Amino acid sequence: MPQKIVVFQQNGSGEKKIHELRLQKDGLIKLEIISIDSPLPPILDESDEYLPTHLKADLVLDFLKHPDLSLDLAKLCESLKIAIVASGKKHRVKWAIKPPT
Repeated sequence: MPQKIVVFQQNGSGEKKIHELRLQKDGLIKLEIISIDSPLPPILDESDEYLPTHLKADLVLDFLKHPDLSLDLAKLCESLKIAIVASGKKHRVKWAIKPPT
């Protein structure tokens, strides 16, 4: 059974990595891409309009640029016990794996 990876990107921010994942997947992973391309205010009080309320995945990759969206995504993944990689982010959410970029 393939692993399900959900990739969140903003304005094409993850396209290079998504392209590489598509080349390497060999039936071992199922990719779902969630793109947020609309203009966003500097501060988001609510991310419900942009992020799903429920998510089924084995792994989430966060390429979002907006810090509020990225933080809320990490919190969602923590609540659902889904591993998340948020490269280069400075989350206070300890659940998120934050490798340096």
